[in-house]
Amino acid sequence: MGTYSEAASVREAFSSASWTSGLELRNVGPSVMGGRVVDLAVVADTMYVAYATGGLWKSINHGTTFEPLLEQTCMLGAVDAHPSGRVLVGSGEVNSSRSSYAGDGVYISDNHGATWRHAGLEGSHHIGRVIIDNMNPDRMWVAALGELYSDNFGGAIYRTEDGGQNWESVLTVPTSTKKKVVGFVDMVADDTDPNHLFAASWDRTRRAHDFTEGGTGSGIWESTDGGDNWSRISSDSNFPEGADAGRIGLSYHSATQTLFALLDNQAAPADQPDENTEEGALKALDFLEMNEESFGLLDNSKLQEFLDREGFDQADSAASVKARISAGSLKPRALHDYLTDGNRALFEAEIVGPELYRYRVPQRSISNEKATPAAVNLLAQGQSASEADEGKWVKTHAKPLEDVCYTYGYYFGTVSVDPSNASVIYIAGVPLLKSTDGGANFTSVGAANVHVDHHKLWVDPANPNHLINGNDGGINVSWDGGANWIKCNSPSVGQFYAVEVDEANPYRIYGGLQDNGTWVGDNDHRESPAWHQTGHHGFTAIGGGDGMQIEVDCRNNDVVYTGSQFGWYMRTNRNT
Repeated sequence: MGTYSEAASVREAFSSASWTSGLELRNVGPSVMGGRVVDLAVVADTMYVAYATGGLWKSINHGTTFEPLLEQTCMLGAVDAHPSGRVLVGSGEVNSSRSSYAGDGVYISDNHGATWRHAGLEGSHHIGRVIIDNMNPDRMWVAALGELYSDNFGGAIYRTEDGGQNWESVLTVPTSTKKKVVGFVDMVADDTDPNHLFAASWDRTRRAHDFTEGGTGSGIWESTDGGDNWSRISSDSNFPEGADAGRIGLSYHSATQTLFALLDNQAAPADQPDENTEEGALKALDFLEMNEESFGLLDNSKLQEFLDREGFDQADSAASVKARISAGSLKPRALHDYLTDGNRALFEAEIVGPELYRYRVPQRSISNEKATPAAVNLLAQGQSASEADEGKWVKTHAKPLEDVCYTYGYYFGTVSVDPSNASVIYIAGVPLLKSTDGGANFTSVGAANVHVDHHKLWVDPANPNHLINGNDGGINVSWDGGANWIKCNSPSVGQFYAVEVDEANPYRIYGGLQDNGTWVGDNDHRESPAWHQTGHHGFTAIGGGDGMQIEVDCRNNDVVYTGSQFGWYMRTNRNT
């Protein structure tokens, strides 16, 4: 284990010597808002839920209650489970966000999570998917993404055939510079043939000052011999590759031998008319690279129309703005920057965004035993024979998938197909989308009690109306195909960016959470389901978005300063 075990030993020594080691800690919650789910696995009536920084939890009563497992680590990326009792966990979140923390390899339990052993792969850092062979639990695969903020040397597909005692790298993808490798973000296995595997590589580079979300190393790979040999199938017809190919999510429908791939396409879209402006009207993006000479040649009436439409001050007339730019006191791009902030840029930058493709695996006939009418429904929805050709990639939708992932598809990127009906497909993005026509059209299946930003959806193979959804707000369960949901947030698993206390007596505790706002509660709060009866929870939300730093005015304890993403701060008087 090398430097990883050594570092852990040093940390334990420091903790033991700290003055805090003698303190008795108590959980004050809160659990009402949940926390970010990255993966889940279901075996019979047992549900395993992996949280980004909240550890692994198990429920044996459909999410009514949960118990914590795996105390050795809390930063998780993936989980899989087998009926034999084996549970495989990959540590380190794969979403590649600023708050995605690295792990220290994989952990294995052979008794449904009661006890655990560390099973290596310490250099994997971030793990996108783990798979246990459904016919031989001693054989397992790990899709490792590798390092996030440094050159990547740990990204690979790893395999063990002896229960995790030894691992071998069976697939690596070098970058063009060959100074590092490309990692793997997703992987799926054929339920009827575990030797048949698909893996998605993701070429991305994050630094403190920059993030490149795609690259030429992003692609899709297939193996038909358990991982001994691989071929890159995304190089076949019609699947976008190149510098703009971002994160890829996979889902395989065994009965129809159809692979679905959700691509975060970072390419600029083909020119399309803006529905909100007349043809030829000026837009903020027009000024981003415009020089002073070109600005001076703009038609004054068009410039004035732009200023009025975007709500500029009445004193900022076309003539006055031109005069300021001519005098050098203002640059043309200032008009763009005035209308743009970090949060707006996330939602309004012009890229193609998410695209869903399907791929009929060639030369693998559909078994009559598996090809029920529901299973082959994909081919019975009026699609032409050319669209269903084997060995070709086909985009399932004609219209863009708008308002799904915006510019940050790196944070989502999962797709799930109903095992009993390949025409029913779910896409996890900011909203949770459902298609009943093979991906041609999608509708939202979210609800008022379902948090946005979705990362995982499980479809019950025995009852396709039974869904389990993991999102930034925890776990939701539906029993009617997404028409209605219940929220299952009993664990206290929120990801806190900052905490604060005030000077009141008794004092109150404040916390800013990832995508769950800012909350305040009494210091003697005890987590209990009793609030379901009274309607009063001990913690109250006082801010939205990504809750950040908090400061309380100690003179009265009522004025609170709270922050959220991209430097947004506000002052709240809790008495007014």
